Amino acid sequence: MREKILNDLMSAMKAKDKEKLTVMRSVKGAMQLEEINKKKELDDNEVVAVLAKQIKMRRESIEEFKKGNRNDLVEQTEREIAILETYMPEQLSEDEVEKIIEEGIAKVGAKAPSDMGKVMGVITPQLRGKTDMSLVSKLVKEKLSNS
Repeated sequence: MREKILNDLMSAMKAKDKEKLTVMRSVKGAMQLEEINKKKELDDNEVVAVLAKQIKMRRESIEEFKKGNRNDLVEQTEREIAILETYMPEQLSEDEVEKIIEEGIAKVGAKAPSDMGKVMGVITPQLRGKTDMSLVSKLVKEKLSNS
């Protein structure tokens, strides 16, 4: 995964694709920062986590751009997200996510919203990079509130 990103960075440079080049450089920088912090080369799961963080940051930016009525920046940021999403593993359907959440709740015997941390600890490794974790958090909270 890491090599593919670096190769695509070089390809974007050669093709003079400024938009993709900018996105790929930011990903490369984020990966390097993470490697420095961990003092080792990232494996595929860690690269996916970096990509997910980049996508999350851009989604948060879109919300701010919408508040500021900056549609030009919204469109640009959406294109950047589309580029990043090509590197992400296939996303799970909402039904698949709910099934994993229910299995996690059953596994830890969660009964109340105070058990949310235990549930998230069990299901996060299965879901990270495969779905929007803020959605997962919201669904877990709802399920524990209704039980």
